[in-house]
Amino acid sequence: MSEEQQNGCSPSDCAGCAHADSCSSKPQDMKEPANPFSHIGKVIAVVSGKGGVGKSMVTASLARLMREQGFSVGILDADITGPSIPKMYGIHEGAKGSEAGMFPCEAKDGTRIMSVNLLLENESDPVIWRGPVIAGVVTQFWTDVMWGDLDYLFVDMPPGTGDVPLTVFQSLPVDGVMIVTSPQDLVQMIVKKAYNMAKKMDIPVLGIVENYSYLVCPDCGKKISVFGESHVDEVAEELDIPVLGKMPIDAVLAEAVENERFSEVSNEYLAAAVNKF
Repeated sequence: MSEEQQNGCSPSDCAGCAHADSCSSKPQDMKEPANPFSHIGKVIAVVSGKGGVGKSMVTASLARLMREQGFSVGILDADITGPSIPKMYGIHEGAKGSEAGMFPCEAKDGTRIMSVNLLLENESDPVIWRGPVIAGVVTQFWTDVMWGDLDYLFVDMPPGTGDVPLTVFQSLPVDGVMIVTSPQDLVQMIVKKAYNMAKKMDIPVLGIVENYSYLVCPDCGKKISVFGESHVDEVAEELDIPVLGKMPIDAVLAEAVENERFSEVSNEYLAAAVNKF
């Protein structure tokens, strides 16, 4: 028996098949319905193959760019065990709800946010849950949260290719994936892991953003490659996806995060990414 017969057809196989409607091998749609009070245009997942690359910074920056364009945006913080989005925006009150569902909290710039930190009694309480429970909470952020009318919902994913990314890709109608990386020797392998997972789930990869690309010397203006020379262009060319931005270590952005004022940020380094949405 062939591998295709054992595992069933892929979405791309079914796309051009005359027997797709009646075929028993056709993959089942596992998408969960959004809350009846949610009307969302596009869902963009921001992923990384490893932690510590500034994925949440990129997620928030993309949301800010779209807000500056006049779009209504939301951020679903799917990084359940390491949530950082609410604090970046200075949101500390708990989320409220009704019989119809939960309301996302709203930042000063109008960005709607849902995170596990908005549901904990104390922000510093650790989330010590097993994978299936965490994945279930992320799904509820889609099915139970009343997002209202949004042009874009950005999903800040946890690092890696585990339970939560799989749940998001299977349960949410993700329109595209943005991969975040950093200039290190391991970048090629790490980016490929995230890229290959998206491809296996038949989700378009919009491009790559490299964070911590360089540091600009405040005295002479020279660009210093703190974490080594970048390899992201080589990887992007190999995978045939665009590099949508190279973010330096920027004290202004870091200060905005530290002071919980990310709603005032304008990240010009990712301006090219706006056209991909």
